[in-house]
Amino acid sequence: MWGRRGLSCAARVLLGVPRAAGGWTSGRRPLQPVNVIFRNLDTAADCSLSYKELKGLLKSRTTLIDVREKWEIGQFGKIPGSVNIPLGEVVEALQMNPKDFKERYNQDMPAKSDHLVFSCMAGVRSKKALDIAMSLGFSRVQHYAGGLEEWAKYESPEKKQSR
Repeated sequence: MWGRRGLSCAARVLLGVPRAAGGWTSGRRPLQPVNVIFRNLDTAADCSLSYKELKGLLKSRTTLIDVREKWEIGQFGKIPGSVNIPLGEVVEALQMNPKDFKERYNQDMPAKSDHLVFSCMAGVRSKKALDIAMSLGFSRVQHYAGGLEEWAKYESPEKKQSR
């Protein structure tokens, strides 16, 4: 749970502690028991999720953002419930006016304290999106390292039906 630089990413996400925090200070809520096994990693690698972890999170109020290009969504499908924001639009999208965000992506603008999970085809672009979100002050971010390639081994991707 604790690494050389403080709480691991997984612990910060589950406990709602901002990334820059190195521990608890007065005025913060007390630690709550959490039934999770924390990996003792202190790099961004511990911000990655497995298929099983992602599947469990999708049942909660987690926003899943697919950072692949629109043509990739059309050709390969997507993880059900994900919103498509191509990697090249992530910086702009996460700083948009909430009304503009809703209009463009047909979803409410996530707050900096909301739990965001990024996905792509194989984990490279989602890791870049995670880094961008953290640099913009989003404190509860993770990425699905296996991406759609791993998801498709367990479940069929959601594809748009032709009209």
